[in-house]
Amino acid sequence: MTKPKQLNEFENVYDFLHRVRLHPEGWVRHGSLTHLGAMLAGYRVAMAVYNAEEDFPFWVPGAISPFDTWLGQRNGGLSSLGWAVEIEREAETTNTPAIELFFTLLDQFQDERQQPPR
Repeated sequence: MTKPKQLNEFENVYDFLHRVRLHPEGWVRHGSLTHLGAMLAGYRVAMAVYNAEEDFPFWVPGAISPFDTWLGQRNGGLSSLGWAVEIEREAETTNTPAIELFFTLLDQFQDERQQPPR
């Protein structure tokens, strides 16, 4: 098992999410995907402020994000509520912790986009 990267070693959002996966209760209050979504929106804003370029599929200002598009295709239609609410609803109906379902779906999303796992 590799040692988790420190914050100053993160190269992209997937490094951040890997760290969240390892210790979700330390990052996401009550496992709320709405809170995680807000953190990711802040990440995206920081990218814009610092002119950082990277693959960021969770929020595209003024457009539908790649993750929302993928989730909509998986679920048979786009939702105006966003990926966090949609996954939380699915988690509730399947009696699965929402954060756990998110990471399962994130793995599927990355697999389909042929991205290396973190």
